[in-house]
Amino acid sequence: MQALPESIRPSAAIVLVSNGPGELSTWVRPLAQRLHRQMALRPDVPGAACSLNLLLVPCPNGTGKEHRAAAAWGLFERIVPARQFWSLLLRPKRFGPWPRQGLVVFLGGDQFWTVLLSARLGYRHLTYAEWVARWPRWNDRIAAMGPLAADQLAPRWASRCTVVGDLMADLSESARSEAPLPAGEWLALLPGSKRAKLRVGMPFLLETADRLAALRPGCRFLLPLAPTTAVEELLNQAGPANPIARTYRSGQPRLLAPDLLETPAGTRIRLVRENPAYGSLSQCSLALTTVGANTAELAALGVPMLVLVPTQHLHVMQAWDGLAGMLGRLPLLRWLFGVLITAWRLRHRGFLASPNIAAGRLVVPERVGAITPEAIAAEAADWLAAPERLEQMRADLRSLRGQPGAVASLAALVQELLPPELSALELNIPD
Repeated sequence: MQALPESIRPSAAIVLVSNGPGELSTWVRPLAQRLHRQMALRPDVPGAACSLNLLLVPCPNGTGKEHRAAAAWGLFERIVPARQFWSLLLRPKRFGPWPRQGLVVFLGGDQFWTVLLSARLGYRHLTYAEWVARWPRWNDRIAAMGPLAADQLAPRWASRCTVVGDLMADLSESARSEAPLPAGEWLALLPGSKRAKLRVGMPFLLETADRLAALRPGCRFLLPLAPTTAVEELLNQAGPANPIARTYRSGQPRLLAPDLLETPAGTRIRLVRENPAYGSLSQCSLALTTVGANTAELAALGVPMLVLVPTQHLHVMQAWDGLAGMLGRLPLLRWLFGVLITAWRLRHRGFLASPNIAAGRLVVPERVGAITPEAIAAEAADWLAAPERLEQMRADLRSLRGQPGAVASLAALVQELLPPELSALELNIPD
């Protein structure tokens, strides 16, 4: 990469650090868009004094395709894929010149990676702490989602912490759809975006949809397509190439149109390619979903859900963080460690869905165990037949949402930590 002339290099850099597709959609993208609205930033403003960059870090919750999805947004001057993280950390100049001043912002993954990166680049450090700030000593500022994260800090670090709120509380503002779904009772299917989740989620949810369609013929289905997932991957994981699919009776669906799947039983599923799919999701009566960031998105949108973890497929459920996740992916002991670690984590799991974790109680049902599509279809039918119960779950989710404005508050902290001379370059675009 050819170095830029000194006269046109940025004088400061903002580096957003994240991991998986959920964090990219719900944390990174809204903050990046807000920063571009408030400041003159590259690449939106060529020649601006500050650049906006994205660094993806190694994480079992990542797909390896996040950099492609982020590139399509046109928000970042430089995007570094997760596979190049260690190369960047060891030799950052290989990726081009870095300004002497800058800020690293943690928005997903392992917080320690941002500690290393900010130290390596000599930049200031801001962590968005959803549940806990693990390295307050090396943070210039901590943006806490709420009191749960803020109250865990030792008194000597409390002055560094500001409660900004839940970034996902702003999602409801993005859910206003100008294209309402066709009339009907809509149910969302969210099998996940990672290969390990799709291997279980696709055949399980397709059979569930077939059974639910038989119980409630008027029910209609949609499946939001993650930006890191291709339609071909969905079809592949629902077909004979996936050994887990053989244990389900739905069979491989066919693609009737670019946005329409049909199972062999005749159940049609609308694919939503718009990302994020908040407009369509917000119109659904119920969602069947795996665990992950999608439970937080649904909660922020106020969409009732059943959270599903079929434990009969433990040998492919190895998407854990930390040391447990590393052991579960050892090449020689992958199957044994994967099963043992996953079983232990589920036995000592507490709550799995984001709204339940936030509330400290069971707000949305979590179905964990050797669950079957037949049982889940029957339960979903019961929920759909009781709109007053669904409305109560929706009200409970809304009560957890918090007030909008967290993205703006976090953006203000970012600006506060940048060199003072950059404040003269603010665009001051009104909300």
